[in-house]
Amino acid sequence: MARFVAGEPLFQPEGNVMIVGKPNLVTYRGPTMLATTLHAMALLLRCCRWDWFINLSASDYPLVTQDDLIYAFSELPRDLNFIQHTSRLGWKMNKRGKPIIIDPGLYSLNKSEIWWVIKQRSLPTSFKLFTGSAWTFLSRPFSEYCIIGYDNLPRTLLLYYTNFVSSPEGYFQTLICNSDEFRNTTVNHDLHYIAWDNPPKQHPKTLGTRDYRKMVMSNRPFARKFKGNDPVLNRIDRELLRNKRNRVSKPELGPGSGARRLKSLLLRLMLRRNFVKRQCR
Repeated sequence: MARFVAGEPLFQPEGNVMIVGKPNLVTYRGPTMLATTLHAMALLLRCCRWDWFINLSASDYPLVTQDDLIYAFSELPRDLNFIQHTSRLGWKMNKRGKPIIIDPGLYSLNKSEIWWVIKQRSLPTSFKLFTGSAWTFLSRPFSEYCIIGYDNLPRTLLLYYTNFVSSPEGYFQTLICNSDEFRNTTVNHDLHYIAWDNPPKQHPKTLGTRDYRKMVMSNRPFARKFKGNDPVLNRIDRELLRNKRNRVSKPELGPGSGARRLKSLLLRLMLRRNFVKRQCR
């Protein structure tokens, strides 16, 4: 991958595609997933100028162009954090809040599953647990707080979530909602189109051509999850991203339809009844 990026003419002029030199061993549902995200955040804080940290996986796909995304976000306050969250833990209280797990990826060179400690723990009383989507748009100020926090809350919670099941779905939510400085910067949305079974299963449904209209009408900038080379990706490239086969779309003179769709979603989310009343509840 590193050789491909270094030798690809498409990436060389911009210099904005980087590969982590030493890869991290990641265990599904373990804290090594969170550690990898924090690693990327620290690297980007050190080398680049940016306003929001957006974490994506290989199963995500954009529904708007980069130019449309930048345009839609250009008039927003730079301290906003788009992070879906709730303190209503429901089934997660007993399935995630109380169990104790160990992630072998923290100490082993060999990849394996998390393993469970027999004894359980009580819920914390020095801070309030929150949960939500693992997919976030985090502001630079909050990202800096996560990495070099001037109080001890980021480190305390990181140690707590080391033994927590699926920590990426709770660490950032719990941190931001227990912080006096950042709890009022939250927008309770992950800006992803995700289709779930009813009742929800461990993983979301795989999207296809049948979901195309719903994805577009959602006005969201990203969707997940997709299978590689699914025909719907070609349609998204052609109709939403304006990509020709094996070519990158050229910047337009003004905002495209993706910018208008996304901006309408952002305006709705910023209405007082949707914004303040849904913060850290």
